[in-house]
Amino acid sequence: MDKGYEKEGFETLKIKSSVANEFRIFSRMLSKSQSMTLLLMMDFFKENGISPVESMGPHMETLEKRISLLIKKRMNGMIAIMKDIEKNQTKPTVAMLYSLFEHTEPPKKKLILAKKSGEEKNEVRYREKKYLDTNDNEQWKK
Repeated sequence: MDKGYEKEGFETLKIKSSVANEFRIFSRMLSKSQSMTLLLMMDFFKENGISPVESMGPHMETLEKRISLLIKKRMNGMIAIMKDIEKNQTKPTVAMLYSLFEHTEPPKKKLILAKKSGEEKNEVRYREKKYLDTNDNEQWKK
């Protein structure tokens, strides 16, 4: 049953059988009942100011203009909201954080564990053994 129309009775309309068959196929494509399909079609024509008798040429152009105006209005609204957020929230917060960190920045100290790349290259890792003279060997024997 159609929501909101459960208690209403049915009426008959006299339409040609070929038109009725096409309408039934169209209703199945929309997955709606025949009553709801007809109601949707009438609402569409009323909302958009379109007459089924007239051609869609000039009315389609006006629909495009309406849609483009709506999109522009919404975009302008979004831009205004973003500018307001930036002005009233983001910029003051950034300014406060900047002022906090500007005055209390600690001086930079060298890390204790930091390696000095220049000293490592000059440092010798292995040294040649010195051979002891015979005189030195006697000292060690004593």
